[in-house]
Amino acid sequence: MANPTVADRESAKETTLKLLAYCRAHDWAGFDPYDALNSKVFRAFPFLNFKLFRLFLTQTVKRCPVNLRPLLLVPRTPNPKGIALFLSSITRLQKIGLIGKDDLSSLTADKLLGLRSRHPRRSCWGYNFDWQTRTYLVPKGSPNIICSTFAANALLDAFEYLHDPAHLDTAISTADFILETLFWREGTSTACFSYTPLERTEIHNANLLGAAFLCRVSRLAGERKFLEPALDAARYSVGKQHADGAWDYGEAPAQRWIDNFHTGFNLVALRRIGEYGQTTEFESASRRGFDFYKAHFFREDGAPRYYHDATYPIDIHSVAQSLITLTEFRDFGKDNVDLADSVLGWALRNMWDNRGFFYFQKHARFTVRTSFMRWSQAWMLQALANLLDGQGGRGKTVP
Repeated sequence: MANPTVADRESAKETTLKLLAYCRAHDWAGFDPYDALNSKVFRAFPFLNFKLFRLFLTQTVKRCPVNLRPLLLVPRTPNPKGIALFLSSITRLQKIGLIGKDDLSSLTADKLLGLRSRHPRRSCWGYNFDWQTRTYLVPKGSPNIICSTFAANALLDAFEYLHDPAHLDTAISTADFILETLFWREGTSTACFSYTPLERTEIHNANLLGAAFLCRVSRLAGERKFLEPALDAARYSVGKQHADGAWDYGEAPAQRWIDNFHTGFNLVALRRIGEYGQTTEFESASRRGFDFYKAHFFREDGAPRYYHDATYPIDIHSVAQSLITLTEFRDFGKDNVDLADSVLGWALRNMWDNRGFFYFQKHARFTVRTSFMRWSQAWMLQALANLLDGQGGRGKTVP
């Protein structure tokens, strides 16, 4: 693959600014793949509010090629994780000088703080919709490790840029919540962070993202109590890595799949654990995992595959995480940034709308053109900011 040209980089900058303008014009709020239970029509018929129908409605609305949300009166709302991604992206774009150093970072941080879940003592975040899993209903706003780690990491990004100690204090509070509420041990072999407080789970991206965040807080705040549980949790997930470098999504029987973006989450989290935990313990796992990732998740034309053994649907989330992961691991091979540029080129040709947003999914015979603010736009803005920065990871480019 050829090295990116000046024209390629200018196209990426133009796309980034247009996407940022689109998100800002919509006040960072929009639809989400999983927001069907916010439907005012659904809420008008309480007799439909039972598990099987909630699952049916959520999956039907998510998978439909046509956006049913306006018909079902689903409102456009801000998603805490989406706002966190916007905050991290804005901070990075301001640092590299692509956008001006105005008050957008502080305003976005304030918006994120205003979306915190209700908790008597700790700062934490949850999704802006009820969420029906296979086993239980997670109420809107109920805190979870994914929203909380992304939100608190974004505030740490803001702290490093704006130097507001309140942002660091909030992140420490979130780390306390995760350690006190979501961390669990079982015997001498299991140490893990659960996705939600509702049950113990062994989901590897949630576990590793929680571990990476606690390592970061431990390093920035000098709080040693966070470090050892985080490293033990990382050891658990690394112990579950397959010999070929892959991870299943989780350890439950219904979670035995291997996909692009969750694998990417695991890999980037391991790098952060190594960096902030000041350890080389997980480098071989990172190498095996990245080799598997690169070998299984990309077509020759740059399209990112959803599963390790199947291409479709090609999801914009896979595009975004591919860009982030390849940039992060640019020191693992001089062609990784070239591959990232190939992925972006494919996405701009196939999933970019000139009105300023990215489509949701491309299937073999059709494209789902719905605009999702968190799932699509926030993630792509983050990925583009990483790519333009050229510092997505902390390693050095291989000459």
